[in-house]
Amino acid sequence: MKKIIFVTGTSTGFGKLITITLAEAGHQVIAGMRDIAGKNQKVASELGALPNVDVVEIDITSDESVKNAFEKTLETYGHIDVLVNNAGVSGFGLLEAYSIDQVKAMFEINFYGVLRTYQAVLPAMREAKSGLIINLTSGASGHTLPFMIPYLASKFGVESITEGLQDELKPFNIENVTIQPGVYPTEMNNGSKAGILADKPEIAAHYEPFASEKFNGLGKALFGKMEQFEMNPQTIADGVLKLVNMPAGTRPLRFPLDAAAEGTDQEFIDARATLKAKWLEKYNF
Repeated sequence: MKKIIFVTGTSTGFGKLITITLAEAGHQVIAGMRDIAGKNQKVASELGALPNVDVVEIDITSDESVKNAFEKTLETYGHIDVLVNNAGVSGFGLLEAYSIDQVKAMFEINFYGVLRTYQAVLPAMREAKSGLIINLTSGASGHTLPFMIPYLASKFGVESITEGLQDELKPFNIENVTIQPGVYPTEMNNGSKAGILADKPEIAAHYEPFASEKFNGLGKALFGKMEQFEMNPQTIADGVLKLVNMPAGTRPLRFPLDAAAEGTDQEFIDARATLKAKWLEKYNF
């Protein structure tokens, strides 16, 4: 059954692949991206030329831009069946070496951007008493790593949104799922897409040489696993399509897609769910 699907962050990486994969499967995709008349004009034209793809301007850091993009989509198609929150930015550095402004910039995209799209799409989904929202978070879905604290904190926030809304939106038959990717060779990880980095080198200097040694070791481990397991970004696009095509009411809350984790991500998710169920029982929820 053909669905109307809004995807954010479609100019590169997962978002572009998700758009192409869903459109080729016969779904109508609204491909949201920034600056479609400027720096992203080429990719906007490329995607817009595909069958079943409609490119829409959206800046998820702007209340007005998000409001306009969803209003335009609803005026054109009447409803939105699925929202895929893919847009995001990475960032590395010591937490103490991040200015508050840099952390705020990270959250404006990764956290508040998701809140904005939820608030824009939920009225229509509630009225329809149907909907699916898929949020891309992180392979480290329930723990954190050094040198990535602001990034992972923003993604953990989205995990919290998704988990809490699963209960709040249940009366309206709106499902929420997080996808936890591992490390994939996309623009976010190969250096071609700028991240939001720590910006206080004078503070970072106090951590040397420990920080550089630790950071380089972490990077070697992560990128080594990416090569060892031949991580293919198409896996994420195929995962989104699989979730879209699942019957309503059967989708999992969390959907890890990290072969390099060798099943430990799913074990962590299952263990956390079991402990939460026990906690809820103790509080008689």
